[in-house]
Amino acid sequence: MTSRAKTPKKPAVKKGFPRNLKEPVGVYCRVRPLSFPDQECSCIEVISDTTVQFHPPEGFYKLNRTGNDKETQYSFKQVFGAHTTQQELFDVVAKPLVDDLIHGKNGLLFTYGVTGSGKTHTMTGSPGEGGLLPRCLKMIFNSIGPFQAKRYVFKSNDRNSMEIQCEVDALLERQKREATPNPKTPSAKRQVDPDFADIINVQEFCKVEQVDEDSVYGVFVSYIEIYNNYIYDLLEEVPFDPIKSKLPQSKMLREDKNHNMYVAGCTQVEVKSTEEAFEVFWRGQTKRRIANTHLNQESSRSHSVFNIKLVKAPLDADGDNVLQEKEQITISQLFLVDLAGSERTNRTKAEGNRLREAGNINQSLMKLRTCMEILRENQMYGMNKMVPYRDSKLTHLFKNYFDGEGKVRMIVCVNPKTTDYEENLQVMRFAEVTQEVEVAKAVDKATCGLLPGRRFRNQIRGGPVGDEALVTEVGLQSFPPLPLCEILDINDEQTLPRLIESLEKRHHLRQMMNDEFTRQANAFSALLQEFENAIRNKENYSQGKLNEKEKLISGQKLEIERLEKKNKTLEHKVEILEKTTSIYEKDRRNLQQELENQNQQLQRQISEQCRLENRLQGMVAEMTTKWQKECDRRVAATQLEMQNQLWVKDEKLKQLKAIVTEPKTEKPQRPSRERDRGQEKATHRSASASPANAPPIGVRRRRSRSAGERWVDHKPASNVHNETVMQPQVPRAITVSVPSEKALAKCEKYMLTHQELASDGEIETKLIKGDVYKTRGGGQAVQFTGIETLKQQSPGGNRKRSSSAAAPAQPDGMESEPTDVETRCSMAVEMRAGSQLGPGYQHHAQPK
Repeated sequence: MTSRAKTPKKPAVKKGFPRNLKEPVGVYCRVRPLSFPDQECSCIEVISDTTVQFHPPEGFYKLNRTGNDKETQYSFKQVFGAHTTQQELFDVVAKPLVDDLIHGKNGLLFTYGVTGSGKTHTMTGSPGEGGLLPRCLKMIFNSIGPFQAKRYVFKSNDRNSMEIQCEVDALLERQKREATPNPKTPSAKRQVDPDFADIINVQEFCKVEQVDEDSVYGVFVSYIEIYNNYIYDLLEEVPFDPIKSKLPQSKMLREDKNHNMYVAGCTQVEVKSTEEAFEVFWRGQTKRRIANTHLNQESSRSHSVFNIKLVKAPLDADGDNVLQEKEQITISQLFLVDLAGSERTNRTKAEGNRLREAGNINQSLMKLRTCMEILRENQMYGMNKMVPYRDSKLTHLFKNYFDGEGKVRMIVCVNPKTTDYEENLQVMRFAEVTQEVEVAKAVDKATCGLLPGRRFRNQIRGGPVGDEALVTEVGLQSFPPLPLCEILDINDEQTLPRLIESLEKRHHLRQMMNDEFTRQANAFSALLQEFENAIRNKENYSQGKLNEKEKLISGQKLEIERLEKKNKTLEHKVEILEKTTSIYEKDRRNLQQELENQNQQLQRQISEQCRLENRLQGMVAEMTTKWQKECDRRVAATQLEMQNQLWVKDEKLKQLKAIVTEPKTEKPQRPSRERDRGQEKATHRSASASPANAPPIGVRRRRSRSAGERWVDHKPASNVHNETVMQPQVPRAITVSVPSEKALAKCEKYMLTHQELASDGEIETKLIKGDVYKTRGGGQAVQFTGIETLKQQSPGGNRKRSSSAAAPAQPDGMESEPTDVETRCSMAVEMRAGSQLGPGYQHHAQPK
């Protein structure tokens, strides 16, 4: 079955696939009429003989969130509407199975559907409308009625096979059974039970044509149920115990020598008529487990299986008795299965045992569906998955039918009520899977090889009375007529002698005719025997040829099966390669995507590196600019220092030139040291004895090279103030005696003035400089960058320059007067390079 809305098309049949060896499972659909057509709405519409359409009820998809509101169509082998009769359903579905049963082939027919969909009514029927089961029984006995063997000629054993008893043994067993009546064996003399009399009263007459008249038949029936995945025999009689009632014992499944499954120890009853068979069924039906649920007053709580076993054995060559050869027995079976309906506990309101029963029913139906799905996959795609038949007793019992032991037919019963819409969709999906499963066709079994028409010839030979009367009538027509036999006179002596003479002639003629007939009969028998021998030889020859052809055909079939398996194997390999290709393609796409991601990540890293490189280049350029400025500053400082040196030299030269060129005057009075110091404190220090035209030498102050920045000038209170000519000066400085965080936060530079006593006894002043940085904790830190040293020298340590080089010597006893070099250049300034932040200075002070 296919759903036109969403089911994909079935794959096309491969070239060379032997379609004639297999056939799909026949799936039929029967729509139950609504109980109250005026009050209920139908969700199923029959649009053709093979198609039904489902209309979802209003709000279904919105309530279940399953998608758009779509109408779905499902196709079957044939669809039976609400007004279909039981006879129409039987003619299409069950009648071919009964015909195969008579000809020695197996069959399986089961009904499937939700609870309350009409499965039991379809199988059993109702008064006036017999179901499929009574109609099958009626057709069987209409076909084999005159050819049935006497009771107990066939005897069943516990190995799922039959044995043949001779007439004497069968007669003895009949007498034994009649002496001890057994309720298991119904009697044909009983009156039909009125409870089912109307069910088996089928008006239509049907029978199988071309029944083998040279065989005898026996019908055996059995009835079991599968309840909670246990098998129970419904025909088993449990002994009555008034003290403690015995529960029925479950049965086990066994496998016979032909690998067919059967129920071990199951009761098999031989029946001779439809009434007997249905009486046995009705007796078992009363034991079947039925309960009242919220959806069905008589809901089947188990799967019922009614088995009709037909045993066929050929007559011997004379056509008198059954051929006593067990190998010639043909056993065919027809299983009529009424599956319990699937149900949802939230709708049936099941509790306790009902809930457990519903769970087991749904579980067994799910296992059946699983087996069908795996069978379909194995057949469509050439796979070799193991079918889980053993997971359920239902599938395990019928595994041979799905593997090719006979025809399989399924009737899907649906209730068109809108409340069963969702459950019916699940039933449609199962039917869809089942219809795609194919089973092998059953082949005709070989005949025994005896001449046909044996029964008819035996009937002709077995009736001597009728044959003799016929020959007598023919012979009397050739006899002479009898003379008049009327005697009118008591003394008449001629009539009786004439009559006696005529009768003697007739007797003699009859004797001659009998002898001739016997001779001709013997000759005809000899000719007939020769003819039979010739026909038998011809049949043997034909049978040999036929066997050769069958061997050839079987060899070709094996070759076809081998090629088919090879084809399936190749298709499976192709499918595996396609899957592998798809996996590789998927891996390739994943690797391509990963490569693209890595490329993008690499591009991001390259961009980050470029950005970092640009940043580093900017920092390098900034540092280069900074150091270029620092170099320029240092070069400028060096140039300034050299200019200062040149200026000092120029000044010295000018002073020396002025001293050399000015005329001599009287010796100036040397100022006292205290007065000079007073002048240094009040104004700039100068030489008192300098010439009138010589410029005075003022106090010089050195400006710090970091004067443009804010400085912290740390001068401890213990420092001693010196009175040198050159003094460091920082204009924008905060002078402190003890450094504080507040002062450091306002400045960028730091300078500490440190004094210590040098080795020559003079005071040495060091200016320790550093940069102020902010720390992560919010404080301030100082990093020292350089030191400037200020030295003060005593004038007694320098050699005085005398004027003897520039003036003539004085007379003896006369002290030489100091020159202008001593008075004017009392301070010698020497400049040299210092720290990294600027030039360093050394001051050599010579106090007077």
